[in-house]
Amino acid sequence: MRIKTPYLSSAILASTLALSTSGLTVSASALKAQKLQGLTQLPGPIAPSAPLAAPAASSETFAVKQLLSFNEAEVKFDLRDLMKVLRDGRHEGWVLTAYPDPKTAQALIGAGVSLDLPAREHPQRDPLNPHPFIEPSSAELWQAAGLDSDRLRAIVDRFNSRLDLWTKKGFRRKMKTLPPDITGEDAERLLRASVIQAIYNAKGYCREFDSLSASQQMALSQLVYQMGFNLQEFNRFLDLINNGPARGVEVAGPGSQPGGLAGSGDTLSADAPFWRTVQQTLTQSQWARAYRVRAVSVIAMLDPQYVDAPRAAEQRVGDLLRPAGLHRRPTSRAASRQLASFAGKSNRHRATPARKRRSTAERKRGA
Repeated sequence: MRIKTPYLSSAILASTLALSTSGLTVSASALKAQKLQGLTQLPGPIAPSAPLAAPAASSETFAVKQLLSFNEAEVKFDLRDLMKVLRDGRHEGWVLTAYPDPKTAQALIGAGVSLDLPAREHPQRDPLNPHPFIEPSSAELWQAAGLDSDRLRAIVDRFNSRLDLWTKKGFRRKMKTLPPDITGEDAERLLRASVIQAIYNAKGYCREFDSLSASQQMALSQLVYQMGFNLQEFNRFLDLINNGPARGVEVAGPGSQPGGLAGSGDTLSADAPFWRTVQQTLTQSQWARAYRVRAVSVIAMLDPQYVDAPRAAEQRVGDLLRPAGLHRRPTSRAASRQLASFAGKSNRHRATPARKRRSTAERKRGA
């Protein structure tokens, strides 16, 4: 059967129009359904206006992966012991509301965990230490602790508003009366993530970290927790714990290498004279002078005999790090002035022999 061209063209045109009309009807119906659901944009891929609250595992940064993969068997001390020390008021304290740092006014929470730090590069300066550093942002640390990033933004915004309204001093006066921003469990998770970061970076500062005793590992981890990035400026201290008392002078003990620490980890951690030298470098620092109570307890942990006699170890460090006021003694000149002042007050109303004679003569003339 042959179909003429005009009729074929008409049939094709009619089919095309029917399909187009059907397509428009479907599109209109779909758009109507979307509007009913509260959507106002047309279908199609668009860029998100804000990061997702719960990133997928593939979006985890190197720092977050290292924090999450930490194994407590990597250290000789119990993480809970260090966390308990840091919660102590003599160290970082424990505040569940965002509060300003007393010096920098930076937002802190829990045991002094920062809330608004950006991620930073921390290059490894020691060519003999292959262990890297991690300096995650506050958001990354929050993510590693398993907390919601939206909560972090809300807490930081509220903190900034309060700081603008009250100033740093006023804020710190009120901070203990404010309602908590996080729960105690949240603060524990943040503290644990921060302690893991400190341990990780402690290995970057000390090549022989794994050879240290439990108390020495805890002490170095505390130093990193408290000083963070700034510990790299303690050149003498870092040189000692990595290279020995002096370049070219080996630490006593079998397996020692010239210009370096003893090859035996047990020998290194038990070398009392060496660690006293290390302690002295820290007691002479501005950090130790500014935070004496905290510094005494941390520096004492470097003592090889700390486990057997912690009080005695702290006493030895305290003797090296006396408060400035205890060194002041009254001079002989000051003592003389005090004695003269006291004598003047006591003799002010005392009659002298000459004064007595004048008084007697005046009485006789009056008579």
